[in-house]
Amino acid sequence: MVSLNGAANGVLHEPELIRPRSPNVGWQCSKMTRERRWASLNQIGATVWFTGLPGAGKSTIACAVEERLLATGQPAFMLDGDNLRHGLNGDLGFEERERSENVRRTAHVARLFAESGTIALVGLVSPYAADRKEAAELHAAAELAFIEIFVAAPLELCEERDPKGLYARARAGEIQGLTGVSAPYEAPARPDLVLGACTETVQGEADRVFEVLTARGLISGG
Repeated sequence: MVSLNGAANGVLHEPELIRPRSPNVGWQCSKMTRERRWASLNQIGATVWFTGLPGAGKSTIACAVEERLLATGQPAFMLDGDNLRHGLNGDLGFEERERSENVRRTAHVARLFAESGTIALVGLVSPYAADRKEAAELHAAAELAFIEIFVAAPLELCEERDPKGLYARARAGEIQGLTGVSAPYEAPARPDLVLGACTETVQGEADRVFEVLTARGLISGG
C-alpha cells in the first residue's frame, strides 16, 4: 500500500499562488479531505511534467507511463499540449506571453488532477524556465509533488523525426516562432530526470519514470 505520510489532513484551502482570480469569488472548501480521498484510492496525486523540444518524445513517453499506471490500477491522465490547444487553450497563439499563459493554465489543471489523487502526466514544450518554475511553485504551495522530466532529444533528432512536419515548414518559412528554430528553449537546470537518449527504448524510459515515482513514494512499484 502506498504511504500517505505527508498528505494534507484538513480540507483543501486556496493555495497562495492561485492568482489571478475573478472578482467577487471565494474558495469553496470540500468536506472531503485530501487524506480521505487519497486513502480511498490508495493513491497519492502528483504531476509529472515532461518538457523538451517539439518531437522530442514527451507525449510518447507520457502515453507509455499512463498506460502502465492504469494497468496497475493507478489513476493517471495525460494532459497533452496539442490536445489542450483544441479547447481550454485554443484561444492562445505562440507568442511568448501566450506560451506562458498556456503553461499557467495547464499547471492549474494538473494541480486539480493531482489534488484528486490522479497522477497528471503533462506533455508540454514549456520552453521558458520561469514558467516551469511557476508551475512547480503552484504545486509546492498546495503541498503536491511536481516532478520535472527533461526529454533531452537533440534538435537534429527532433528534426529527423518531425512527426507533424513542423520543422520542415519552419525551415521553409511557413511557420514563425517554432521552438528550437526561431524561438528559444531554456533547458531545465536541475530536472528530476533526464530522458531522450537515442539508445533507449520508450519502455526503458517509462521504466525510469516509474523508478522516480517509486522512489518518491508516489506508487508502490510495477
